[in-house]
Amino acid sequence: MRRRRIAALVFLVTLAGAPAAARARVLVGIGDQKPAMFADARFRWLGVRQARIVVSWDVQRSTVERRWVAGWLAAARAAGVEPLVAFGHAWSGPRRGYLPGVGEFAAAFERFRLAYPWVREYTAWNEADHCSQPTCRRPDKAAAYYDVVKDACPGCTVVAADVLDQPNMASWIRAFSAAAHHVPRLWGLHNYLDANRLRTRGTRRLLRVVRGEVWITETGGLVRRNHYRAQIAFPESPAHAATVTRFVLQVADSEPRIRRVYFYQWNADSLLEAWDSGFIDPFGHRRAAFDVLARHAGRDPRRAPGDPVFAAPVEPPPASEQPPPSQGGPPPQDSPPQQQQQPQDPPPPSCTLPPPLCPGVLPG
Repeated sequence: MRRRRIAALVFLVTLAGAPAAARARVLVGIGDQKPAMFADARFRWLGVRQARIVVSWDVQRSTVERRWVAGWLAAARAAGVEPLVAFGHAWSGPRRGYLPGVGEFAAAFERFRLAYPWVREYTAWNEADHCSQPTCRRPDKAAAYYDVVKDACPGCTVVAADVLDQPNMASWIRAFSAAAHHVPRLWGLHNYLDANRLRTRGTRRLLRVVRGEVWITETGGLVRRNHYRAQIAFPESPAHAATVTRFVLQVADSEPRIRRVYFYQWNADSLLEAWDSGFIDPFGHRRAAFDVLARHAGRDPRRAPGDPVFAAPVEPPPASEQPPPSQGGPPPQDSPPQQQQQPQDPPPPSCTLPPPLCPGVLPG
């Protein structure tokens, strides 16, 4: 751990010493599948204007998911927040592991664009290099999806792919870039492993491999989890999450090519959820990480709106009030990707978290 911290410090000092024009601090967004955060006075007080949601590539086929996503996007728009929409594997059932044809993906994207012509920021595929996704061993297909989005929406900002900092990342990116007709100039990184270990190895590796901008499209400091403890060793506490938040922002502010950071998540709904990296605890109280975020935004956390007073739900909300499953949290292994698993059934009604965090459901 000491070696990792020293390496991270050297990385920060090196960047700080490099000559560069002054620039504004990195733009911060929040990733959360629940639209309730847009109505939270503390979210509005922070001045956050970017938010991220992960949806099925064929989201318009599912009535439940379609309605949920419509509500989320409407809430974001009403709050003056720019959504970053990331596509990924199908929500549930046998289509979960299905790799769509390029024509199928193009038709699905066209349906989404017709429904939401005002959405201007997309990620072609979420965690595309991880083998919970059907694109894991097909970077050429992921590149074709990227070309589809670029061609269909030339005025949009398109993240080529969100990638995990795992052993196959560099080779996967090279294969993707070789297959893509458009030259990728914007990449997304999920760096939970680096962030929670206070290291920069994966970030530095990505910056060496790609050109152009990098957005950290999913990250966060771990407060509590109920799954995967034996496979990934992190500290877990509100204090740790605050330290991670501060570290990620320092790294991003120090690297001019990193333009945005999306933290996951705003809050966890109950004490029983499998993953919690929220700025707000299940009782509705601000955590120390919230104060870190406020100070980064130039705000005094003592002046933040007061916390609502309510008892934290011990049981998850009923199924009718749950968001559709999607990605969130780190992959369940810190190792080379394994052979793609078979599609599984949707998560049980008691699980309110995205699939990678629910028992018996593939990671994403």
